[in-house]
Amino acid sequence: MIFPDIDTPAVLVDLDIAEANIDRFQGYCAKHGLSVRPHIKTHKLPMLARRQLEAGAIGITCQKISEAEAMIAEGGIDDVLITFNIFGKAKLARLRALSEKVRLSVVADNTDIVDGLARFFADASNPLGVLVECDTGAERCGVTTPEQARDLARYIDAQPGVSFLGLMTYPPVGQEVKVQEWLTQAKHEIEEIGLPVHVVSHGGSPGMWKAQDVPIATEYRIGTYIYNDRSLQARGICTWEDCALSVLATVISVPADNRAVIDAGSKVLTSDLLGLEGHGHVLGRPDILVQGLSEEHGVLKAAKIDLRVGDRIQIIPNHACVVTNMVDQIETTRGDSALGSVPVAARGKIQ
Repeated sequence: MIFPDIDTPAVLVDLDIAEANIDRFQGYCAKHGLSVRPHIKTHKLPMLARRQLEAGAIGITCQKISEAEAMIAEGGIDDVLITFNIFGKAKLARLRALSEKVRLSVVADNTDIVDGLARFFADASNPLGVLVECDTGAERCGVTTPEQARDLARYIDAQPGVSFLGLMTYPPVGQEVKVQEWLTQAKHEIEEIGLPVHVVSHGGSPGMWKAQDVPIATEYRIGTYIYNDRSLQARGICTWEDCALSVLATVISVPADNRAVIDAGSKVLTSDLLGLEGHGHVLGRPDILVQGLSEEHGVLKAAKIDLRVGDRIQIIPNHACVVTNMVDQIETTRGDSALGSVPVAARGKIQ
């Protein structure tokens, strides 16, 4: 039986694999002269954030203030970039408090966000560094032209309490040439008005092995790479052996020769498909399709299911980042050895 002392469903993280993933990409970026600023939204664990820093990362990326607060609570982390427009008095007050504990930078893609930052940091002893978020084709947040990036950089520079730091983008997958051209033009436009562009931050796990194809970037932000998942395997970014996170589940019913039911549903595997068929890859049984999920049940299908009640399986989920946020704790392992549970310190909070 697989890890018989761990109750199911459980989220397992093989630390040997996670650490190898950290070191592999850190080495790759060192070879190409690129700094790494990992995104902790994937693991949400201070222990792994510190391991990333020990490997050579220059700081961490967070998506929420609550994540950053949890990450720094145990010490050892002193450089944080929050890649999300921070808006509202309550959040801005917490952001100001956070800035007094670590070296902090944020992003903005409009003047309303900059105005709020300026109001709360006007009397700060050190100005808050702000990156202009740029939409280089992914169509999420971000100014949509290099000229808009220039104008917002100028606006930031004119406000009290904040300082223009550079550019940030979450790039469209497979469009490195376009991203390089967009950011190069934006940098040129901004330098033409006399402002230095100290940082050009871009990245994402789907494009990790082409990071060098955007040479204007000074740092690469990356999250899922530490665990990897089925979506990255499908893209050819990793192998199953590179996947550190899995869901351990128990078969609780075998109602037909071609069907079994496990105790892992949408509350642990998530309903994310990301263009894939089924809700995960069953290790050692590629013939099995994780066909459907309700909240607590997962339905497996195969021509011959060949499972019995009590059997255990490990599933590589489609999207590891969401799975992490589903549970209060993960179970750490090294190979076949269970090491114990670790609380997911930065999960769940909405701020």
